[in-house]
Amino acid sequence: MAAQLAVFGRQAFYDTFAADNTPEDMAAYLDESFGEAQQLAELHDPNTVFLLARMQQELVASAKLRFGSTLALAPGKSADTQLEISRLYVRKDWIGTGLGAALMRRIIEEARAKGCRSIVLGVWERNERAIAFYQRFGFKTIGNMDFMLGKDLQNDLILRKGL
Repeated sequence: MAAQLAVFGRQAFYDTFAADNTPEDMAAYLDESFGEAQQLAELHDPNTVFLLARMQQELVASAKLRFGSTLALAPGKSADTQLEISRLYVRKDWIGTGLGAALMRRIIEEARAKGCRSIVLGVWERNERAIAFYQRFGFKTIGNMDFMLGKDLQNDLILRKGL
């Protein structure tokens, strides 16, 4: 499974962001974030859950969820009631089919089942398609954070949805 997640994650990230970043920054980030060992460690993290969608044995979408995330957590709030969507990827040829929306509905169900009161995520400020997608599900911008892609310091918006 780790090998499949590594290959899928690399390709989905590349398809989405390669046109807007240098090959060197992309290569550095892909190597750092989507190696098989990294994916195996994420699979073994007890606070991390992966949701996967397959079609004819091929991985076509995935979501990496982190329970107990402290991303943009207000002082005094419990991380136990917050879920972070660390990744939500749909294979390029499946974008626009409703698969991403189905996966998001499943994420919201999972968060509610675990007693979460909010869902948060970071999204690149220039990824307008993803921002519009999240807004359709009621996510609102609550801040921003730095994101390093190779040597390029980028700005991610932090979005939150209350449950």
